[in-house]
Amino acid sequence: MTDELQGAMTVRQALPPTSAQEPSKDQSVLRDTDEEARHLARMLVRGARHMALAVLDPTSGFPSASRVLTGTDLDGVPVILVSALSGHTKGLAGDPRCSVLAGETGKGDPLAHPRITVQCIAEKVERDSPVHLRIRQRFLDRHPKAKLYIDFPDFYFFRLVPQSASLNGGFGRAYVLDGSDLVIANPGSGEEWSNFSRDIRELTDEANSLAARLGAKNAGQWRFVGADSAGLDLIAGDTLLRHEFRTLQSSPEHASQYIFNMSKTV
Repeated sequence: MTDELQGAMTVRQALPPTSAQEPSKDQSVLRDTDEEARHLARMLVRGARHMALAVLDPTSGFPSASRVLTGTDLDGVPVILVSALSGHTKGLAGDPRCSVLAGETGKGDPLAHPRITVQCIAEKVERDSPVHLRIRQRFLDRHPKAKLYIDFPDFYFFRLVPQSASLNGGFGRAYVLDGSDLVIANPGSGEEWSNFSRDIRELTDEANSLAARLGAKNAGQWRFVGADSAGLDLIAGDTLLRHEFRTLQSSPEHASQYIFNMSKTV
């Protein structure tokens, strides 16, 4: 054994036990994950129009972060549209493990605002498949300007399937979530919900009534841009508003009745 190797082993033996040998002190700052935390986590992910995406660079092996436009599939899984020429696409091709960071800052300390980091496995969506067609429309509803390039042959959708998440709801509000907390287990028929999302685009009065009930600004400018069994997406200009149902809606018909009831209570 060389002197260098023996010295390294001596130093390693002198180090304090790792987290695998004793409970991490960081665990004491975590709160028990309750339904309020899960709701906040889902709102942050499903209500984001863009996120920071971190991948592993295939050349250097270092983490590489960038900003990407995001949408959600029918089951709440985040989706991204990326070019084959971009570094993050090459990173995902080499290693599907990635993380996304969602959460907008506001006035005051940026760290006082909720944010969530989600560890995901990226799944490339095959072109012209039913899943691709569904995601394409849902993405365009959120990002109409993407129509300029969404059908370029070197652009692809990836579903970023959540594996685990770290939620920080503000100072003293830290939680760890399972990937299943962010996914709709039984999202229902993709065709039915896609048709429903298309049908409610013209319900501008109902959209504005619901937005007013939720305390949103930009009165008179809101419109529906998506729906699923867990909630509704509304947009006004560049502002996206996510509204989660109290319970999952079993069908578009039930969601339609929900919209009617909510819009009439303003």
